[in-house]
Formats: sequence, structure tokens, C-alpha cells
Amino acid sequence: MINIFRIIFLFLISSCISCSQNINTTKKVDSKAMVVSAHPLASEVGINILKKGGNAADATIAVQFALAVVYPSAGNIGGGGFLVYRTNDGVCSSLDFREKAPLTSTRNMYLDSTNKVVKDLSLYSHLAIGVPGTVDGMVNIHEKHGKLPWEELVQPAIDLATNGFELTRLEADKLNRFNKTKGSINKNSGYYKENYSEGDSIFLPQLSKTLILIRDHKRAGFYSGETAKMLVKEMSLNGGKITLQDLDSYHSIWRDPIISFYKGYKIISMSPPSSGGILLTQMLKMAENFPLRDFGFHSLKSIHVMTEIEKLSFADRAKHLGDPDFYNVPEKLLMNSSYLQKRSDKINMDSTLLSSDIYAGEFNLKESEETTHFSIVDEYGNASSLTTTLNGSFGSGIIVDGAGFLLNNEMDDFSIQPGYPNMYGLIGGEANAVEPSKRMLSSMTPTILEKDGNLFMVLGTPGGSTIITAIFQTIINVIDYDMNIEQAVNSPRFHHQWYPDEIKLEKEIAKDSNLISQLKAMNHQLNFVNSMNRVDAVIRKGNKLIGGADRRGDDIVSSY
Repeated sequence: MINIFRIIFLFLISSCISCSQNINTTKKVDSKAMVVSAHPLASEVGINILKKGGNAADATIAVQFALAVVYPSAGNIGGGGFLVYRTNDGVCSSLDFREKAPLTSTRNMYLDSTNKVVKDLSLYSHLAIGVPGTVDGMVNIHEKHGKLPWEELVQPAIDLATNGFELTRLEADKLNRFNKTKGSINKNSGYYKENYSEGDSIFLPQLSKTLILIRDHKRAGFYSGETAKMLVKEMSLNGGKITLQDLDSYHSIWRDPIISFYKGYKIISMSPPSSGGILLTQMLKMAENFPLRDFGFHSLKSIHVMTEIEKLSFADRAKHLGDPDFYNVPEKLLMNSSYLQKRSDKINMDSTLLSSDIYAGEFNLKESEETTHFSIVDEYGNASSLTTTLNGSFGSGIIVDGAGFLLNNEMDDFSIQPGYPNMYGLIGGEANAVEPSKRMLSSMTPTILEKDGNLFMVLGTPGGSTIITAIFQTIINVIDYDMNIEQAVNSPRFHHQWYPDEIKLEKEIAKDSNLISQLKAMNHQLNFVNSMNRVDAVIRKGNKLIGGADRRGDDIVSSY
């Protein structure tokens, strides 16, 4: 009987999803190659690179630069991110091209003379900007895994910036909101206009010029020469801290990915300074202690257990996670099965753990929300999962005069004061305090799954603190609830991050009034939102690739 109800439910979910598509089709099935990204033009750029014989790394670079043009709220050359990469012979690696604090950063740089946080200083000023890592990251990816010439990978973005491109409805709306708020300081930029409508064309000659320098000089086209001088001038004229020395000394780092297992699947995800891989491992390992399949999708028991798990993990994040080059992150202890069994033993099926009663685990040691993600699988079997961000939507809102690119506000991802929440409500402590050249903690969780030694799934999502829980739930949807990838990425989501002590739920879940009443009866505090993350994923089934692009945006699958 339970199986019958599950089949009926999945049919209804599938029907609802198919009725609410924003653009085209979110799922395609092909046998060769696939790109799933947040923008149709970027996906098209990526698939064209693959058609030319490029591999997943080549397409990754081309899509990243294309998104910097067509998806300015998160696509970037003035931000940073993380890559998880799996070659066709199963070798996995991860690249950290996260931004860094400028060399003259200080621990209390966002506090006033009375040690109180100065409102918005870490968000909307030139002091909010970390040293960008994207361009160095793309160069590093090309040197390690690239196949096609560098120039061919940057040229599509140059063409889009030079020749112009039409805005989707969502992108027109986002630019209108940006230009009415923090974008209004950039009236000389190509992004500024009093009002945009769907179908309007936008031209970005300054950004095109910068991309040409990157095409012709690779890393030197951004971190030195004309572009670097314009960026530093922007800083010096407005109280920012980034110098030519900061730019010259920036380097992305290849790190060992976080490897774990869940019900026979190998999970490959990002290591610190991303908190994603460790927290995803914690959540999945604790979830194994509960019969989620028997509980049922979005049942009272499953939502209760999963949000309690999320609370416990985010409490550990606040205390124990930071840049491993500056802080001794207890990775193995945080992912230890015995430790996580003790953590999950705290969960009571009949009552709610108050966040005020949850603390990070103790060890005996000496010691946006605007992001974007894309998933790529090439015809050779290589897979790329990349998440990149400016932090808030359009980052700091500051565009480098003459260079035409937006700058991040990633410094807000540090713990600018112990216990003080960042823009996503996340709190932190000593492990993530501001220090010169330190990378700020992130929630980005690019992830790849294997089954029986073979590539199974590539996925990731934007969404600030909700990134990790969205990946957690998508994996559960596929493995425990037998959803196809389109159902899994488009199902309504929920989120808990320890503080604030509330479950954030998409409003579709609120349609089940009985469920909502039961959650409230257990003293869960509920916060309903219109929309959350946009998960983009690819699943391999045999020799077929199946793509899932989230209906919440312009996300699209391109394939051949």
C-alpha cells in the first residue's frame, strides 16, 4: 500500500512540475554530452565547445566566462568559486578559487570605535570586496585539464559582450531591481538603463575589452596590466583595500575533495574553505540512521528528522569550519561515524531541539544569495561541477570603471564579529575571523556521485546557506524516494541552519495544511518563502545522460 501511494505521489509531482515550466523543457536525454546552467546562452556556449571536440574542462571555462556576460547577478570574473572535477578514468580533484581577504585586512575592520558592527560596511562598500579568484581559477583549470586553445574558450563571451544579447524576462527584472538600488552608482556602465523589458538587447563594450585582455594574456590580462590598474584605482579612490600586490599574489589551489559514502553511492564534494562537503557528509551519514524511505517524502517525520539533522550540522559549521590554511579544521572528526551517531541520537521523534540547546561538538584538539552553478558531462565521460558567486545578487554592486565587471562582496562571509550573522543569517566564530590573505568560509557544494565505480550524478546549486540542504535533499530524493532527476531538482524544498531557529519552506509545501499543523504542534517555527534554490544536475543511466534544469529560473539543458 505504501508503494502504491508513493507511485501516485510521484506521478502527481511529475504532473505539477510539467505544468509549471518557465522555459522550454528542463529534461533532455542524450547519449553523448550535456551542459546544464542558469542561462540558455551560457548552456549553448558550453555545448558548442563540446561539439568542437572540447572536454568538460573546456566547456567549464567557456560557460564561466559566458555567465560573466549574460548572468551578471552571479556569473563573474570579479568573484570566485569552487570546482569538483572527475576524469573519465575516475580521478577526482577539486579547485578552490575562492576570493581572499586583502593583505591589509584587519580583524575588526567592520567595527566602529565602540566595537559595534557598522551596518552594511561588509556588504555595500569597497571594503566588502575580496581579491577575485575566478580568472586565475579558469587558467588553472585549463592548464590541468584543458584540451582546446584558451582563446577559443574566451571568445564566445567576447562575442556576447560585443555583439549584444537579448534579455530574458527574469534577467530584465533583475537588472531593473539592481539599477533602482545599488546599481544606480554605476550609471556609466553598460548595465545601466532606466528600464529593461524582455527581449531588449544589451551591449557591454567595457567588459568585452577586459575579456579580450584575458583572452590574449590569460592571467596577466586580469591580475596585472591595464585591468589590474583600473581595479586598484577603483579601490584607492573609494577606500578599498585591494592593491597590485594583492592581485599579483593571488593563486587558486587544487585541494583534495571530501569523499564519503551513502547507501552504496560515493559522494565527491568540496573541502574547506567550503563547508559544503563536510556538512553534506554529516547530513547524509546522520540520515542513514533513520528510515527516510519508510517515513515518506515530505512527511511529518521526514521533514522533522531532516531539519533536526540540518540544525546539528550548521552548529558544527559555526564553530569548526574555516580556511584550512589558517585554521586546523577537524575534518575527520567532524565526519566520524561514531561522532555523528552521537549527534543524531539527540534527535527525538516527538519533540523539537531548540537551537539554543544545540552546541557544536567538542573535540580534544590543540588547536547569496546570489550564486550560480552548472553541471557538465562530455562525450569522453569527464564530469565538471562548478559553483561560482559574487555573494549577494550583483555582489557589492560596484563595477570597475572602464573595465565593466562587477565586484563581489564576499568579505561579508567572514565572521566580522563572533555571533554576528552575515547576510544569510549564518553566524561564526574564531575559525572564520578576518585575516589577511585568508579565504572566507563558503556554503558552495559542487558535488559528483559515483555508483559501482561509474559516474552517476553531477549536481550543485546557488542559494547561500540553503545550498547544502538543497543538495542533501536532492540526493535523498533520488536515492531514497526514487525520483527521476527532473522531479528531484524541481520538488519543493525546506531548510534549517540552526540560527535563526526556524524552518524555511517553499510555499508549495504549505498547501498540505495537515502537515503544517503537525509541524507547528511540534514547536517548529515556520517561515514560508516563494522560491529557494535552482539545482542543476545531470544523471548517467547506462549510456544515457539525463539532465534536470530547475524550473525556478531560466535554467536549461543543452545536449547533443
